[in-house]
Amino acid sequence: MPTGVALRDVREQLFDAAERILLRDGPSALTSRAVTIEAGCAKGVLHRHFADFDAFLAELVLDRADRVSGQAAALRDSAGTGTVVGNLAEALTELFGSVAVAIVALVTFRDEVRARLRERWPVGVPVLREAGTMIASYLAAERELGRIAADAEIDVLAPTLIGAGHLLFADRKGVPPAAEAVEKVVTTVLAGVLR
Repeated sequence: MPTGVALRDVREQLFDAAERILLRDGPSALTSRAVTIEAGCAKGVLHRHFADFDAFLAELVLDRADRVSGQAAALRDSAGTGTVVGNLAEALTELFGSVAVAIVALVTFRDEVRARLRERWPVGVPVLREAGTMIASYLAAERELGRIAADAEIDVLAPTLIGAGHLLFADRKGVPPAAEAVEKVVTTVLAGVLR
C-alpha cells in the first residue's frame, strides 16, 4: 500500500508553504513541522531534499531573491511608458506586498540562515539587494530617456527608495499602505531629479 501521495515539484511546494507561514505568522513560526504540515506532506520529505532546516530556509531566501529578476526585466521594459512615479510605486508595491518584508525579518531572526547566505551574499540582504539593483537599472533607463536628470545619483536614489518602501510596508498587519502613500514616497525621493 502506498504511504502517501506523490508530490510534484516538492521544493516549490515546500517553499510556498514556508512563505505562507512566514507571511501569516512571522519567522518564529517557521519550523520544519509547520512547513510540512502546511505543504501537506511528511516531515521526512523536507529532509530528503535539504541537508537541514536552515539549508531549506537559506534556499527559500535565494529562490525568492531570484524571482526579483523577473520583476526587474518588466520594470526596465516599462521605462519611457506611464510615469516614473507610477512605475516605481507599482514596482515597490509588488515587491513589498510579497514576501520581501518577511524575508528581511527571517534573515535577521535566524543567525544560521544569515551565515549560510553570506557564502553567496557577502554584503547586503538578499531580495533587498536585488530590488535595489532593479530600481537602479530602471532609473538608469529613465535617465537615458531624459525623464530623470542626467546628474541624478542613481546609486543613492535606488537604496533610498528601497529603504523608504520597506519602512512603509514593514510591520503592517492587514491593510497595506494606500497607492497614494507609496506614490508620495516615490515623488518625495525623486523630487529633485524628475523631468
